[in-house]
Amino acid sequence: MAPQPIYLDHAATTPVRPEVLEAMTPFYGPRFGNPSSTHRWGREARAALDEARERVARCLGAAADEICFTSGGTEGDNLAVLGGWRILKAQGKKAVVSSPIEHKAVLQAVHQAAKEGAEERLLNVQADGTVDLADAARKITAGDTALVSVMWINNETGVIQPIAELAQQAKAAGAVFHTDAVQAFGKVDVNAKTIPFDFVCVSGHKLGAPKGIGAFFIRRGTPLEPLFFGGSQDRGRRPGTENVAAAVGLARAMELALEEREAHWKANAEMRDRLEARLLERIPDALVHGRGAPRAPHILSISVPGTDSESLLMALDLQGVACSSGSACQSGSITPSHVLSAMGVRADLANAAIRISFGALNTAADVERVAELFPALIAKARGLSGVA
Repeated sequence: MAPQPIYLDHAATTPVRPEVLEAMTPFYGPRFGNPSSTHRWGREARAALDEARERVARCLGAAADEICFTSGGTEGDNLAVLGGWRILKAQGKKAVVSSPIEHKAVLQAVHQAAKEGAEERLLNVQADGTVDLADAARKITAGDTALVSVMWINNETGVIQPIAELAQQAKAAGAVFHTDAVQAFGKVDVNAKTIPFDFVCVSGHKLGAPKGIGAFFIRRGTPLEPLFFGGSQDRGRRPGTENVAAAVGLARAMELALEEREAHWKANAEMRDRLEARLLERIPDALVHGRGAPRAPHILSISVPGTDSESLLMALDLQGVACSSGSACQSGSITPSHVLSAMGVRADLANAAIRISFGALNTAADVERVAELFPALIAKARGLSGVA
């Protein structure tokens, strides 16, 4: 009998939680109304949408009018970077500061801003995967910096960035501060009352909500230009008929993530630390990326010399173990990870990196099975890769 498959790719996506699906189901049936309609069905949908917005706001320490529903992290990142830059450039502020380890949604938006006249400034990244705060102090300058965008937790390495310090630097320079919290919400305290960020993005499918829904926080008074145009939904910031079912599901998923945050942190940390220790014990030349930095417990990024990620992932998949080579949004790319390259990791090691990401589907038994499988799989992957 084949062993049960093991899903170790929670940083890519998570299954919809039963509690979330239960909350959403009525809005695919009898409560199907358009929240812009004034009749009974519309009013019912509007009430549910408003309640979902209030609940999401509470999860972020925000007010309801500071929450905009989006399709997910990519849309939110683009809205923050381009929507922020395009309105701030009229004030004569030209610089957009970011880092070379951002999700491609941010990096490509920053590159687009540069095409539109922005001065692109990318922060130096240290070998442990954290941005250089001294370099940030040099590049986040008063008078000409429009926007600063640095992700909270890296989606490939799990490294936690010094967001509070970066937000303070941005505020001191009079710049708008954005952070992609897609991997951070439910892991660390993403709270608008304690950290002066202006824009924050959250994605539902990382939390047990469906794909295609996200939350975007916009601090009151922060200028923002919409990316597209239409109706007056979401105060004109994001026009289009709202996805009530998904918004309700996102609110429930975010509440559950906060309720279970400490327990999940502890469980994931135990699994990650156990697997990391076992792998380093049995494969001494393996390299754990970001090991010297503060890391979220649900992500383990590791390279084994003499392998390549494609061959190793194939070998794992044949044994029923699902991992990835990094960002799920870049699957199929043959270039080394831009994140690891920015950290100074050699190209051969960057090409060998796999990301193991833990979550609710995993158990201590999964860790033991993967730890037992790995040495033989490494030998097989070395043979498949053609690397001696």
